Amino acid sequence: MHVTDAHVEPHRLRLSGRHAVLEVSCPLPGVLRLRHAPVSSEIGFLHPELPGKRSWSVIAEEGHPLKVERDGERARVTAEGVSLEVDVESGTWRFQDAQGRELARCVEVSGEVQAAYPMSRHRARMKLRAPEGERYLGFGEKVGPLDKRGMHFTFWNTDVVPHHPDTDPLYQSIPFFVGLRGGVAWGFFLDESWRSEVDVALADASRVAWESWGPELDCYLFAGPMPADVVRRYAALTGRPPLPPLWSLGAQQSRWGYENAQDIRGVIQGYRQRNLPLDCVYLDIDYMDGYKVWTWDSARYPDPAGLVREAAAQGVRLVPIIDPALKLEPGWNVYEDAKARDYLVRYDRGGVLVGEVWPKPAVFPDLTRPEVQRWWGGLHRDFVALGMAGFWNDMNEPSCFGVQPDVGILTLTSERAEGIGQVEGKTLPYDARHGEKRHLEVHNVYALGMAKGAFEGLRELRPEARPFLLTRAGFAGIQRYSAVWTGDNSSHWTQLETSLPMLMGLGLAAVAHTGVDIPGFIGRANGELLVRWMQTGTFYPLMRNHAGKGTSPQEPWRFGEPYLTLARAALERRYRLLPTLYTLMHEASETGIAPLRPLLMEAPGDPEAAGAFDQFLFGRDLLVAPVVRPGQTKRLAYLPAGAWLEWPGLERTGEVREGGQHVIADGPLDTVPVWLRAGGAVALTRPAMHTTDANWQHLEWHVHAAPEIHGRLYEDAGDGYGESRLTELRGGVTAGVLRLERSEMGTLTRARTEEKIRVYGLTSVRKVTGARAHHFEDGVLELQVAADWTRLDVAP
Repeated sequence: MHVTDAHVEPHRLRLSGRHAVLEVSCPLPGVLRLRHAPVSSEIGFLHPELPGKRSWSVIAEEGHPLKVERDGERARVTAEGVSLEVDVESGTWRFQDAQGRELARCVEVSGEVQAAYPMSRHRARMKLRAPEGERYLGFGEKVGPLDKRGMHFTFWNTDVVPHHPDTDPLYQSIPFFVGLRGGVAWGFFLDESWRSEVDVALADASRVAWESWGPELDCYLFAGPMPADVVRRYAALTGRPPLPPLWSLGAQQSRWGYENAQDIRGVIQGYRQRNLPLDCVYLDIDYMDGYKVWTWDSARYPDPAGLVREAAAQGVRLVPIIDPALKLEPGWNVYEDAKARDYLVRYDRGGVLVGEVWPKPAVFPDLTRPEVQRWWGGLHRDFVALGMAGFWNDMNEPSCFGVQPDVGILTLTSERAEGIGQVEGKTLPYDARHGEKRHLEVHNVYALGMAKGAFEGLRELRPEARPFLLTRAGFAGIQRYSAVWTGDNSSHWTQLETSLPMLMGLGLAAVAHTGVDIPGFIGRANGELLVRWMQTGTFYPLMRNHAGKGTSPQEPWRFGEPYLTLARAALERRYRLLPTLYTLMHEASETGIAPLRPLLMEAPGDPEAAGAFDQFLFGRDLLVAPVVRPGQTKRLAYLPAGAWLEWPGLERTGEVREGGQHVIADGPLDTVPVWLRAGGAVALTRPAMHTTDANWQHLEWHVHAAPEIHGRLYEDAGDGYGESRLTELRGGVTAGVLRLERSEMGTLTRARTEEKIRVYGLTSVRKVTGARAHHFEDGVLELQVAADWTRLDVAP
């Protein structure tokens, strides 16, 4: 780089050389932004000033002061909680925390630009030191174990049917990871929407190498020291997920193949006649008239509003699929309006780009532009008026099966220019025009723009209700608007197993409301796979049964007994868990930390925890090790430090096991291995056929006695933005005496008059103060208390 000028402002440092620029700023405490432009002199007109840049992901303002010191060949930048030492000759740097620990080191930055038609070819590269033993977690929706060291990923949203355990890229692009070394965590986020790749110490075991196909490397560095600290800071930078409506946490049913209103009525009746809980049914593309989004096939769905009312009478919401591609049909008002407003993606030569998806021919609204997003949000109006509870955004990579040829312009050598019409995957050409930008730059954020338009439109159209969106594609920041499912998986055991690290990777990027298709979208599941997937899916934040057209039906009763009874038990367990899940989703809305967590979130210094990719923490206090392989009735599980009570299926209890060891758990087909942490207190309710509100009329606290006890419960109406109540349960066992205290914040009136408390791990009980009644047997103390209790004492 060889710095020739240093421009210092209170909140920004700019180091520039003949060709390159590095800007450093601090958007948040513990976070630094480094904007590398290695070929600045060739891409702009004002070098060394950098052109303004709009981030699709970052919502934090840059405004924290910097302290800058220059010492020969080093420039040192200090901000709140972090510092950066820059080599002014090379532009490389060392990132340190407040304790002076080196968290990350950049060893090389480079770039190139080649003039070409219709657009120049850019590459910007960065290499980070990869110390031996450092783990790299996250990267969003990616395959592989928790630790992605030794893997290579491409960030290019791709429609893949079906995907496999080694498929890359997939539907989401979130170039963010958490580094972990010696129990200390840090984070890295590449805020570039361009196609990019990362080599995670695969080609060179000592380097993590990033490459963007854009002209810059705009990256953010996050200090820990805990993984949760990194995630909180990333969520503060890119946005925290909103609290979803309670009903969206209930059981959901979908199928590409419910072809008419009678099919929808039938599946609801099928659930209800078999006493199966259900809150939501999706409408796939067959509801549309000729695959025109925002329309109804009047033969198949003659009375959508009546269908909504019938479903609501059974406690069920309806959610239609929404695809972005518009049918090119002259006279259709949506197409004509988009065309008249110049809201459509264009070829390089300027004409409206024409492709094929489900509608043929199809055109694409340019959902990367704010004015088009606002227009798109308004198109939800009629469906909202019908009573549709939420919307399912699909095919939004965007997927395109084929583009009508646009031959382009020949070069001076009378050859087809490189880049014209080039397509990677089933999508639009690299050179397609989105306003002033090319598809190569905005492809990865197309779905983010679609979700933003829908979310903001729903907030205006139905301000009293929380929007619910489900998306297949997305980019960093998608958590602000939408839940995410992992696309078109298969009915294979390997996909059940790999769903866990995939969802945990999304959770590390603050994408909290996630799930996968149960028991696989493509293929044919058997009864055992259905049951095991439903048992695992009990703990997915989003629990949806979904299948593809042309596959065997997969509703829970299709597999006969004993699988139906076991599936019912899994659904009932899900509804018992809702107070805890709802509280964890509220926590995510405050911190960005997802309900489904890797063990490393709580045990970052434990090397064994990194290998436990087929088990997870549900919140802080429940450890779940589902059976994810066929024919198994036992499984090996790892318990991190602490004491853990066997609590299979949230029902019967077993031994207390000390952590820091592997244990063999019993897992017959009716059992989900679960453990409750010592000091943990989780809230359950009774099972129900559907949700009503989150002001629980029946509540049970389950407490594992320990020197320190903590539990938390968030309650409200289950939707909207009204009154709420947050309950904190604290206490512990001191000198053999158990004390529990409850405190509340909020104005929500309590719906119950009493609560039940079950305390595990006591050896004897002589006296109980503060309870209406108690019963002690086999180490379990059951208490009946008034709902407004404030303190309990249990003496041995």
